[in-house]
Amino acid sequence: MIPPISFLPARLARFVSGFRLPAMLALLLLVAAPGVAAAQTSQTTQGQAAGADGQARTLAAKGASPAPDLRIGSKRFTESYILAELLAQQVTARTGQTPAVSQGLGNTAIVYQALQSGSIGLYPEYTGTIAMEILKSDKPLSLEEIRGRLAPLGLGVDIPFGFNDGYALAMRAADADRLGIRSLSDLARHPDQRLGLSQEFIGRVDGWRGLAQRYGLRQSPTGLDHGLAYDAIQKKQVDVIDIYTTDAKIDALGLRVLDDDLKYFPRYDAVVLYRLDVPRRYPAAWAAMRELAGTIDEHTMIAMNARAELDGVPFAVIARDRLAAGGGAGVALPAGQGDEPYGFWRKLLGPDLGRLAAQHLMLVLLSVAIAVLVAVPAGVFVYPRYRLRALVLGMTGLLQTIPSLAMLAILITVTGRIGAVPALAALTLYALLPVMRNTVAGLDEISSGMRLAATALGMTPRQRITLIELPLARPTILAGVRTATSISIGTATIAAFIGAGGFGERIVTGLALNDSQLLLAGALPAAAMALASELAFELVDRRLRRQTGRYTTA
Repeated sequence: MIPPISFLPARLARFVSGFRLPAMLALLLLVAAPGVAAAQTSQTTQGQAAGADGQARTLAAKGASPAPDLRIGSKRFTESYILAELLAQQVTARTGQTPAVSQGLGNTAIVYQALQSGSIGLYPEYTGTIAMEILKSDKPLSLEEIRGRLAPLGLGVDIPFGFNDGYALAMRAADADRLGIRSLSDLARHPDQRLGLSQEFIGRVDGWRGLAQRYGLRQSPTGLDHGLAYDAIQKKQVDVIDIYTTDAKIDALGLRVLDDDLKYFPRYDAVVLYRLDVPRRYPAAWAAMRELAGTIDEHTMIAMNARAELDGVPFAVIARDRLAAGGGAGVALPAGQGDEPYGFWRKLLGPDLGRLAAQHLMLVLLSVAIAVLVAVPAGVFVYPRYRLRALVLGMTGLLQTIPSLAMLAILITVTGRIGAVPALAALTLYALLPVMRNTVAGLDEISSGMRLAATALGMTPRQRITLIELPLARPTILAGVRTATSISIGTATIAAFIGAGGFGERIVTGLALNDSQLLLAGALPAAAMALASELAFELVDRRLRRQTGRYTTA
């Protein structure tokens, strides 16, 4: 008779103690677990890793106390990062409180869901997007009309920054002159032109489908990340891309913005989309942010985007300089500080390295620890039950086939939250299969003679499992934990797309900026963590083998 699951955790502690190092880590993580989500939400998530970034944030928040519940979000493109940082620094300077900033949460759907669920209180948005994509209007709406339709949803719109950042299509100016293409109607007469469009633009109500129908465009676009599209058109891998009209690389790469001669696109005036309770709960912070209304025009926004995309200046420095230059409440760094070069080593060894490493390590180890505590008892329970074993292993295997971004999207919907909670859930689900499969495999390796001998010695089923079978299966189970840890280290980088932190923050921001150095600054530490985990498990494995050898010869 196999002991019930309720018995196993107490005995399992004795089994896990044989691992020593993994057991200590599991215990530490279980004690620290309640603070993980709090650390994620109270923490300012600045994805662009550079030395002056952290220094600007430190000086801007000097003497400031945290505003634990006020959370500002942003989408995953340069301008949204900058505007979110502007709002946060303005609040810090005017009120002495530092709101949390969840940068680069993803596309409109994810950030809007975070707003609805209360995971964030506000984020920079655009009137055209609100009208067409969120409110599903079939025509442009005025600001007052938008307010009226948002109010029943518990949302509001305010703080018009003062500029319009519209959608458009652009191509290389030399090719446009050669082919005589100046407008979207002209483009329709050249179906051989290759289009590389962002996935969000392809799927939006006010995006590709309506545009193609209006102009009779017959091309089949290729989906590209917005930041990578500029690199693709520069290398002549595509001929036409979608752009934001305040993008800095339009002039830098010599692109021609095609005229929307049939006036398909609405205005996309930059505003703040917020929960209606924010002004009431944070009146001082709200008053500070409202001072930014009308302070940024198109040329100013293009210049700020250029500093990030072309010069590699961190978002916090750009925001600080803008507030100082615009008569706002920005805190200035020493003269010339913002002009220092932002090379690879400065990005790699930036002040956020320790924070990102701690977040990444916590996500990985906590998810693996939970997976071990679930999968090992489950593996023991299903092992003698062949049909149930096949069903359970099949279901955990099926989880591995779900793409990580899709899994995160599902868990955001299920939990109603963004950040650490859905990220930990996803990583735990992915870690279940290797641990459970190796638990079953380890038990299967034990000979029937060994089990009969244990029974002959008068051992109860519980004693046989805890004293004989699990210790003998321990090397195989450890190999499963090793595999689960490697999988989790890599998958945890995706968690940054929903504000869960870790080295993926740098990767996500590097994608948005098309900054290969920043991508490497996120990928290399993750790779180093994976190598370190392999070394740690190799040392534990050798120790276990030596112990097994001594036991065998005794």
